[in-house]
Amino acid sequence: MKNTFKYILFTFFSVTLTYGQESPKEEDFYKIVTPPVPEGILLEVGGLCTLPNGSLGISTRRGDIWIMENPTSRQPYFRKFASGLHEILGLEYKEGAFYCAQRGELTKVADTNGDGKADLFETVNAWPVSGHYHEYSFGPKLAPDGSFFVSGNVAFGNEEWWRGEARVPTRGTIFKVFPDGHREEWAAGMRSPAGLGMVDGELFYADNQGDWMGSGGVWHVKKGAFMGHPASLKWVVKDSPVKLSEEQFYAERDNRKVKNEAGNYIKPENVVDETPDMLWQLKEKYPMVQTPAVWLPHGIFGISNSEIIQDGTKGIFGPFSGQLFVGDQGQSKIMRVFMEKINGEYQGAAWDFRSGFQSGVMRMDWAKDGSLFVGETNRGWGSAGDANQGLQRLVWNGKLPFEMLAVHAMPDGFEIEFTMPVDKKSAEDLASYSAASFLYKHHPVYGSPPINREELAIKGIKVSADGKKVRLIMDGLRKYYIHELNLDGIRAATNSWSLVHPVVYYTLNNIPTGEKVSSSDMKVMDSGKAKPASVSANAKKVESPDGKKTTTNAKATAKLGFEDVKPLLQKHTCLACHAEGKKVVGPAFKDIAKRKYSDDKIVQLIYNPQPQNWPDYSSAMAPMPQVPKKDALKIASYINGLR
Repeated sequence: MKNTFKYILFTFFSVTLTYGQESPKEEDFYKIVTPPVPEGILLEVGGLCTLPNGSLGISTRRGDIWIMENPTSRQPYFRKFASGLHEILGLEYKEGAFYCAQRGELTKVADTNGDGKADLFETVNAWPVSGHYHEYSFGPKLAPDGSFFVSGNVAFGNEEWWRGEARVPTRGTIFKVFPDGHREEWAAGMRSPAGLGMVDGELFYADNQGDWMGSGGVWHVKKGAFMGHPASLKWVVKDSPVKLSEEQFYAERDNRKVKNEAGNYIKPENVVDETPDMLWQLKEKYPMVQTPAVWLPHGIFGISNSEIIQDGTKGIFGPFSGQLFVGDQGQSKIMRVFMEKINGEYQGAAWDFRSGFQSGVMRMDWAKDGSLFVGETNRGWGSAGDANQGLQRLVWNGKLPFEMLAVHAMPDGFEIEFTMPVDKKSAEDLASYSAASFLYKHHPVYGSPPINREELAIKGIKVSADGKKVRLIMDGLRKYYIHELNLDGIRAATNSWSLVHPVVYYTLNNIPTGEKVSSSDMKVMDSGKAKPASVSANAKKVESPDGKKTTTNAKATAKLGFEDVKPLLQKHTCLACHAEGKKVVGPAFKDIAKRKYSDDKIVQLIYNPQPQNWPDYSSAMAPMPQVPKKDALKIASYINGLR
């Protein structure tokens, strides 16, 4: 009897371990390694580049260039190569010399006498700056013809502190500097173009949410393209490759330069229940307007998008060869992007990839062994993570994660590829999926809530014979819109794992033509289980964020601790900018509690932030109308419990 009982217990615990374990997470496949950095060296990384001998060049915002020898070893050696430069936010190496973008020039830096230190500092090209703190220059990126791409950040207004301005030429543009030193315009309409990247010899860039930028994203930068921010148009001249004038732009868009009775400008705020303007509508009239190849939904995929780098490791870094990785400075993480061309135009899908870096991810480059160097900084900008700066390395352990490998647009939906075969029972169940589409406004307000959201019904499913592809058939596809697909019900065939990242966002710039799946070839079984939640589902259900409506405080509840609300803070990206007891991008929750706002007032401020209340913080909080009222009240209750 005892033996029988022991056998039953053994069987129960074996089954529990086999089927009850959590599926692996990001960290179970990609390890973050922090190399030792000698005391006193501050690596507020602005640029990274791997040298031909495997050493790593590192530029810093403090104006230094370091060379890290044996960078993947346990004891790398740091050698200061140059100093005294001005906030280097990019680094390249060409023909034995470094090239870096300082605030106002592209500089060649070289060691001509072989002593290991720079002795040549040569201006390749200089551009005007007004002196505004926000006039960052990013780059360079080496083009196939040997020239360099550089991008210029906008400044901000004095009275209209929220409005991006191009006080001098090159601000809000990407330009090209040739080996002989001359400079040519390339494209315009950028706001904060911190992330340049070369993809198969073509230029792409990542921008940040702000005025005229509803969300971050990845743009294909064709010569003469305009990306949507009007500041740089004031410098467009007759022979410019950008054939769009300020007059043409403002004939289509209201700049909302409005003054109050005292004669002071009024900061534009989101207008609820309006007929919105969209960037794609401007593109339909002016073909040089470029919509994102892939939107990176704000607050879901970062808040300050940075470096773009293509995986050229041919499988050494994992199964994503040829795809893109995009850093995020504010949330200290990396996203993954798959792109395809439909009707000659790029579009594609984005997923989360790896979070948990010690500071804001600014720059990335490949090590000789196929791991990924990650350069970090947060000074003046703030970021998730405990450190103000750092250098780390992301290493794949060789184990295959269960992920969506790619998403392809189809005439009647999407085809999703996986890294390993799916369990057909879960994959052929309509209840395993949810889908929706939405977009952002094109307006002078800082950012945009997701709008025009529609649920999409999945009509049928077709799973490939090998189980590695799933075709989702649906109606209601919308050109230019972001399509959110949640596959939280899918399981792997061999181990019942759930997907590491079950939610994907596909930007559908073009709907392809071709053969559709016939009704006889699709599965339509629905188990009736609850469908996966849609991340953007609450966007159109919240009340107006204009502060005019009042609410009633929730009934008194027990005091909430950090762990009680941490899932909500993560879900709504609050932790990207705030921490309980320390200043990050925004004030600490404890400092907010000291203001003695009511719960209702905190909810109003979530929906309609008042940056003037916190003048010591350089980054204005974006409105968060997508946070459900009940979640906002719970967060407010937690904050007030910290008094």
